[in-house]
Amino acid sequence: MSAAAVEQPFDDDEPVSLTAIADEIMERHPGYRVEIIGGNLLVTPSPDVPHARALTGLMIPFIAAGLHGDETEVLQGIGLWLPTDTEDYAIPDLAVVDADIDDHLIENNAYDPVCFRLVLEVTSKNWKNDMKTKVAAYAEAKIPVYVVVDRKHQRLHVLTDPVGDTYENHRPHAPGEIVALPDSIGAKVTLDVTEILKAGQRKNSD
Repeated sequence: MSAAAVEQPFDDDEPVSLTAIADEIMERHPGYRVEIIGGNLLVTPSPDVPHARALTGLMIPFIAAGLHGDETEVLQGIGLWLPTDTEDYAIPDLAVVDADIDDHLIENNAYDPVCFRLVLEVTSKNWKNDMKTKVAAYAEAKIPVYVVVDRKHQRLHVLTDPVGDTYENHRPHAPGEIVALPDSIGAKVTLDVTEILKAGQRKNSD
């Protein structure tokens, strides 16, 4: 999901933590998603319907493969603690996590990245955050598989093998391709790029 800048919501000059600012923004703007990556606030408005439709469609193959069960779960919008700065955390659109994730809460509703087998983002207007900022953040958190549905450029990206602040393997996939995700996520999952990208487009109103 993409993000936009937001003005400082506090009126005084007292130093406040980024977490406090994030909480204030979410309180004043219900439905907005606030993340802290690299010491910077990323604020995302509520997703549009095509974004939500694509995300719902994406859950189906993961659940059909048995990934939402006793050993793993398929979850939307949960906090992922990041090692990039003291207050850093992200909230990926979708994640495949170990079923014992409740035991790995770190702080601020963010969980230890060791529990995450895959994270997935569906882009909105500011696609660069998903394609650049979050690539580095998720790689440093050693998330094994990162999938990006790039609605702007009509591509599905699969990134694997994190090293430092990047991924050794980054493959973009075009409409017409069927993508097999790594077995390391816990099951065999294939994604139909055409169907996913079509779901993320606005339907004709006429």
